[in-house]
Amino acid sequence: MNFSVVILAGGRSSRMGCDKAFVAMDGRQLLARQLEMVRSLGPDEVFISGRPKTDYAAFPSRVLLDQFPDAGPLAGIHAALTAAKNPLLMVLAVDLPAMDAPVLHHLLQAAPGKGVIPRLGGQIEPLAAIFPVAALALLTQLLEQKNFAVRDFAAACVHAGLAVYADLPYDLSRHFKNVNQPGDLG
Repeated sequence: MNFSVVILAGGRSSRMGCDKAFVAMDGRQLLARQLEMVRSLGPDEVFISGRPKTDYAAFPSRVLLDQFPDAGPLAGIHAALTAAKNPLLMVLAVDLPAMDAPVLHHLLQAAPGKGVIPRLGGQIEPLAAIFPVAALALLTQLLEQKNFAVRDFAAACVHAGLAVYADLPYDLSRHFKNVNQPGDLG
């Protein structure tokens, strides 16, 4: 399957006190961990949605900057959908260190040719999901309306028939736990 990947690493990381992408967990920077994992899945291209004036030279990937400032992760997804050469874009937040390749592989297989939004216990998890490039116009419209909620975008993709929900067993919820502050790293 041909797909692109973006690691969302452009957030402010205000609660962490430093850029999450460069925080080490078990001796590895979060960004390095995520990049290695997604590359094991065999994407055609891997992007980093990054912060301006940040040096990502240690990570051999094309860095994308937001076209919609202060719009959160949705702006990073927009930049990647705009740049992607494949019909599907896997999105993965840098701050999900417990995510693993088998879960992401399952999402890739869940609905070939469509976007896939994981759902656990009725809650959607759009920061480890697959979005179709065909949803770019829908996303642009939300951003122009100042709706920056990634969950709203994911739901709109499903409503438009561009994506499906993948109901995952609740015991996989540990893979979707993000780290926001230093105490979360332990």
